[in-house]
Amino acid sequence: MSDSFSYQSIPEITVEELGHRLQAGSAENLQLVDVREPQEVEIAQVEGFINLPLSEFSQWSEQIHTHFDHEKETLVMCHHGMRSAQMCQWLMRQGFTNVKNIAGGIDAYSIVVDPDIPRY
Repeated sequence: MSDSFSYQSIPEITVEELGHRLQAGSAENLQLVDVREPQEVEIAQVEGFINLPLSEFSQWSEQIHTHFDHEKETLVMCHHGMRSAQMCQWLMRQGFTNVKNIAGGIDAYSIVVDPDIPRY
């Protein structure tokens, strides 16, 4: 993933809003992507997220349009929000029209929404 592109504003969703939407059962209308490393996901995860580690970008990037709908709302998470912001930028450049970064990542989700999710 290259840093040589211009940044555009990335829409964000709060962990509180994510928690409400997951509890309300509206997750079936969402594409949930976690870009953390597999060992991070083993420590802490939110159910329903598909793991696409940024370190494995070359392995999954070419199939992004066959696995995901570019018009469906796509929420991206990492540990604190930086890697997911990179992924959001890349998805928008690939033509995804409804991408949101989960502000604060799984760390904030653990603090604010579900303290049973371990912090690391």
